[in-house]
Amino acid sequence: MAGLAALLSHAIAPSAQAQSLEQIQLPPGFRIERLTGDVPEARGMTFSPGGTLYVGSRGAGKVYAVQAPLSGKPVVHTVASGLTLPIGVAWRDGALYTSSVSRILRLDGIEQRLSNPPKPVVINNQLPSETHHGGRFIAFGPDGYLYVPIGAPCNVCTRDEGRYANVMKMKPDGTDLQVVAKGVRNTVGFDWHPATGELWFTDNGRDWLGDDQPPDELNRAPRAGLHFGFPYCHAGNLRDPEFGKERPCSAFEPPVARLGPHVAALGMRFYTGTQFPAEYRNNIFIAEHGSWNRSERIGYRITRVVIDDSGKAVRQEVFAQGWLQDGQPWGRPADVEVAPDGSLLVSDDMAGAIYRIRYAP
Repeated sequence: MAGLAALLSHAIAPSAQAQSLEQIQLPPGFRIERLTGDVPEARGMTFSPGGTLYVGSRGAGKVYAVQAPLSGKPVVHTVASGLTLPIGVAWRDGALYTSSVSRILRLDGIEQRLSNPPKPVVINNQLPSETHHGGRFIAFGPDGYLYVPIGAPCNVCTRDEGRYANVMKMKPDGTDLQVVAKGVRNTVGFDWHPATGELWFTDNGRDWLGDDQPPDELNRAPRAGLHFGFPYCHAGNLRDPEFGKERPCSAFEPPVARLGPHVAALGMRFYTGTQFPAEYRNNIFIAEHGSWNRSERIGYRITRVVIDDSGKAVRQEVFAQGWLQDGQPWGRPADVEVAPDGSLLVSDDMAGAIYRIRYAP
């Protein structure tokens, strides 16, 4: 874990950020710019209806509000601090929700109080307290419930499936906590298909089975109650050397797509804007945070997955790369978010930055 800690603590000067941004490779016609570099360890993102971008963080323990993020002169406010791994943020009915490992918090009326934020209200404090895979991406689903993942508190182990290695959901007031999907090692990004309303999510594969296995996963949950294999089976076809003898891979839901091995696929979004060309509509964009225990680093990029009307992944390709240069990263994409103008925002927790990708041929 020392290598990971070193990467997360790495700081980069604004001038170096600007210079490095020129190294980002995109498809023809696309452009990238840095909106702000003042969001240390930026992670999950969500917009309010008023256009404020809220951003969670990892080790910084803070939640930020980026006012007028697309104006060219964004203003960054710290609206919460002293939290534990508040990587997830979600908006509903005038309030900002944020995760903090064992707790889900709510900041009421925050949009009118960015310079003098209210004290967070605890709506649920009954989640597991382990910090290993304890950073929780959160989002409200089409059913009005707040979805909260509970990662496995280990690399690979068996624990109560009603408590760990799953995706859960609760009402906005923190009640009616229930399991949606099991056998999910650690998802740090999910979204719902714009047409079907089905839940899709990334999942990080286990470590220490070599450089090239298992791959990370992109999964689809058309209904509640499905099991996606952890810890018995990885990526749909790889039996775990310790636990695989207990249950066969055929007993579980296979992934829609196998991503790169150890790429640390985190935030994902369906592209629902119209600023990109039409062929990008309803494609999936995934932030690959990058490997930490692979002999040759991989990831540190944005991947595009094209799916057909039946939900089958027909193609995956690199959409944006260049945060890794000569085996050394200067940035680590953590989340993606479709902006109100149809551009795609990318958070970078290593550089403490938010980028915007636009189609501007």
